Amino acid sequence: MPSKPAPITIDAVYAAPGYLFRRMQQIAVSIFMEECKAFDLTPVQYAALIAIHTHPGIDATRLSAVIAFDRSTLGSVIERLQAKDFVERKPAPEDKRIKLLYLTKSGAAILREIIPAVERAQARMLEPLKPADRKALLGLMTQLVDLNNEASRVPLRAEDALEHLGKGG
Repeated sequence: MPSKPAPITIDAVYAAPGYLFRRMQQIAVSIFMEECKAFDLTPVQYAALIAIHTHPGIDATRLSAVIAFDRSTLGSVIERLQAKDFVERKPAPEDKRIKLLYLTKSGAAILREIIPAVERAQARMLEPLKPADRKALLGLMTQLVDLNNEASRVPLRAEDALEHLGKGG
């Protein structure tokens, strides 16, 4: 005999992994924005700047793979960073239709300046937990993200993207 489905309650929603992940994402973004408000950067813009800094000359398609962010939405992120004079686009020598991304002097400067604020934000997200619990949580989250990568709308493809850049990691 099949078991009876659990009753539909708001408590069941509050205890569901998807709900908890969504809430933690909201909290993480809120903490990031609070700590980094002086820099007027979103978490995605920050990740894009880090990736461009690490891989100068990356194109938008590869950037999308490196930070696991939807390519169609990434265009507006790049436009905002360009409008703030943090990145510049230059045509690829082999194909002028492809635009390569580079940090400007202002982009490099803001990255240097924002790092302490980002570190404070990351610490605040985990601060309520005991050190051993922080380590355990990060280990489990890393495992879940890795094991569920293919279920994402935009799977992380950093290795593939960097291989095409000829820069390896």
